Amino acid sequence: MKLRPIAEVGAELGLSPEDVLPWGRDRAKVSLEALDRRSHQGRLVLVSAINPTPPGEGKTTMSVALAMGLRRRGRRAVAALREPSLGPVFGVKGGGTGGGEASLEPAADINLHFTGDLHAITSAHNLLAALVDNTVYYGHPVALESTRVRWRRALDMNDRFLRNVIVGLGGRAHGVPRETAFDITAASEVMAILALAGNLQDLEARLSRIVVGQAPDGSAVRAKDVEAAAAMVALLKDALMPNLAQTREGGPALVHAGPFGNIAHGCSSVVGTRLALTYADEVVTEAGFGFDLGAEKFLDIKCRSAGLWPRGVMVVVTLRALKYHGGAALAKVAEPDREALARGFDHLEKHLESVAAFGLPAVLCVNRFPQDSEPELDELRAFAKARGVGIAVCDSFSRGGEGALELADAVLAMLDATDEAPPKPRFLYTLEQPPEEKIRAIARTVYGADDVAFTPGAVKDLEAVRALGGAGLPVCMAKTHLSLSDDPAKQGRPRGFTLTVREVRLSAGAGFLVALTGELLTMPGLPREPSARRIVVHGDGRITGLMQGE
Repeated sequence: MKLRPIAEVGAELGLSPEDVLPWGRDRAKVSLEALDRRSHQGRLVLVSAINPTPPGEGKTTMSVALAMGLRRRGRRAVAALREPSLGPVFGVKGGGTGGGEASLEPAADINLHFTGDLHAITSAHNLLAALVDNTVYYGHPVALESTRVRWRRALDMNDRFLRNVIVGLGGRAHGVPRETAFDITAASEVMAILALAGNLQDLEARLSRIVVGQAPDGSAVRAKDVEAAAAMVALLKDALMPNLAQTREGGPALVHAGPFGNIAHGCSSVVGTRLALTYADEVVTEAGFGFDLGAEKFLDIKCRSAGLWPRGVMVVVTLRALKYHGGAALAKVAEPDREALARGFDHLEKHLESVAAFGLPAVLCVNRFPQDSEPELDELRAFAKARGVGIAVCDSFSRGGEGALELADAVLAMLDATDEAPPKPRFLYTLEQPPEEKIRAIARTVYGADDVAFTPGAVKDLEAVRALGGAGLPVCMAKTHLSLSDDPAKQGRPRGFTLTVREVRLSAGAGFLVALTGELLTMPGLPREPSARRIVVHGDGRITGLMQGE
């Protein structure tokens, strides 16, 4: 497939040649100065979803599809999406560039090294780790207790053997032994910071605030105290610029930053979103996993930090996921089962209630699979009509932008209805509330929990958070993406449950607290049959096997 020259893609969006910095022939960085050259304000569409089945429901595919459909309707539309991480690419999910005819290009490059952003983030993270341990070793430039070091190391790969490690072995000449761990790069606080930073100065200020450990008197030791921030910015300077790519039909896409949807906030970059809103009529962006995890963080963390607010939400649903939440076995979700489908509507209902809690309108996007039956689709249409929610069936996986015209029309109708009175920000909690109450507000409103329980370890963590001045920050909830609860086995709409918080971490640089629940891990492992085993590099250099079903 022949791709458009990247300068031509940028010109369609309205970017000047001086702002498009080619990174090879078919991708580019966009200068941050482009943000200052226009004052246009487009309409922001947040793409979310119900809780998925383990293989996923095609939220990125539908995001790309919507941008393609809007473009076919003559709109200047752009998709502002996250960068894939090598962990999922080689693990369970495969590539993260959409699917079929609704994908981003150059797909293989985006899924692998792209413009080097994740490598830069990994390097900056580990530079800080090296400077922290060097500070422990020399006791300079600040006193830092080796037993109170909080900063771990990072790697952009799924590797369960790095979840718990010992560093500094080999005698005094080689360091001070201590236990530590690795996180996947997408879960790094540096990744979260890059995605939230507004410019280079903001980036350095946020990096400076990272709490890496504690001094002997218990006071916080930050990245600025070990004199790391400026060197980290030097590594991240180019990575802060958004990346320009294109859809399979040649439409513009800004693909930038890829925070983990649990431990980080799961959203693409603020500078990428702002750039898109400056140059496009409609901006299609997504947040990680379902509405309970991704959209809530997008609204309560990213929008609060950046001063943004969407016009509406497109909620991606599939018949197979609805049946799964209605009690059908995963192996049977492709088969007709109208009873399981009807039970699954209760799960969808909860997500629509959550969208309404933020004061936003919604449109349902049905990602059609080949096995989907028309009678079951009609039942879903009837469900949406009874609730006054727009709905469109999309088959862009096989038909590209042509298969997203119904979806584009439904979304445009939702957006047009907000023009006279755009939705105003409505958060689930205020920053002045105690952290425990912020967590309860999320758990009760979005998950449907009765209450929240805090383990003794979490209570101790919250005491440390208060002592370190982090009580006034928003909360990033880390829980399973497979359920509204903290138990991945509880499908549907769980009721009568208590959410258990086992750990709370302070991400002072990113500007939020992380509340961990369940058995969530910040360093995933590879499955028994990892995606890496199906990848083939052909003689002409083409790479296949990166995407599911390829």
